[in-house]
Amino acid sequence: MSTVIVGIGNRDRADDGAGPALVDRLAAAGLAGVTLAVAPGDMLSVLDLLDGASMAILVDAMKAGLEAGAVRRLDVSSSPLKGELNAFASTHLIGLGDAIELARTLGRLPPRVILYGVEARDFTQGRGLSGPVQAALPELERQIREDCACTKPH
Repeated sequence: MSTVIVGIGNRDRADDGAGPALVDRLAAAGLAGVTLAVAPGDMLSVLDLLDGASMAILVDAMKAGLEAGAVRRLDVSSSPLKGELNAFASTHLIGLGDAIELARTLGRLPPRVILYGVEARDFTQGRGLSGPVQAALPELERQIREDCACTKPH
């Protein structure tokens, strides 16, 4: 089973860099058998990253009215999104929900797809995650390792 973990976001827009920051954490752990990638915000480029994977885990910042640092997990594997992502504000031209459904329509969606949204506090220009988003990363990493059965660093 090939697994790809994609961190979506722009490192230069504060909390929008949550996805790439999570991928950095996983890369430092040296995970075996998992492909790690960063998509800076072009949702159509995410489609190429999914090709050939049997499982994909996508991590993106969101603005859904939750407390900053809150994590929402959605399994989008088997059925079309029914507005679950409509409440997520996005800095992307094409939304993540649209990209997922396009991949599904084109037959390019892996059999298992998990989406993690991290509630952002700040999308302004500048490097660095806010305190609540930074604090959410260890638990998010644990959950992702559990999802892809990569519980041990190599």
